Amino acid sequence: MADIRRGLIIVNTGPGKGKTTAAMGTALRAVGQGMRVLMLQFLKGSWHYGELDAVKSFGDKFIMKQMGRGFVKVGSEKPDPEDVRMVEAAWDEARSAILSAEWDLVILDEINYAISYGMLDPAPVVDTLKRKPDPVHVILTGRNAHPTIVDLADTVTEMRQVKHAYDKGVMAQRGIEY
Repeated sequence: MADIRRGLIIVNTGPGKGKTTAAMGTALRAVGQGMRVLMLQFLKGSWHYGELDAVKSFGDKFIMKQMGRGFVKVGSEKPDPEDVRMVEAAWDEARSAILSAEWDLVILDEINYAISYGMLDPAPVVDTLKRKPDPVHVILTGRNAHPTIVDLADTVTEMRQVKHAYDKGVMAQRGIEY
């Protein structure tokens, strides 16, 4: 097999736990190899997660930005226009970051939710991924990855929940879930 080296498009999707955690593990590996990482969290924003403090120790090698307000209304209701505006602003920053080639790895955390909730059109995302500079890696997380993104991706992992402590009444644990 030929030794091909280029920026990968990676999708972490599915109903199980660990999509963001897997992306962060890759980010830690990248920083350990001297790479620069930008993580944009499309919907997260109202809660404080332990990883926000942890990445500060990496300085400008690993930047994480919460771009949303937190949980968004979904289902039969239309998304709040303010949430849509925030997702669009996050996408503008993501597109610029990817195309700038200033970052070795750009993580688009929960972008798949934003697309599946109808807050972001997948077409410009696919277009940007097709035009990304060759050495830039991109990870997209969240359930229900759009088929056009899955088709374009180099690696797709679907997290599948076998069981979860929450089902037994165990609440989210500090340092594990947040």
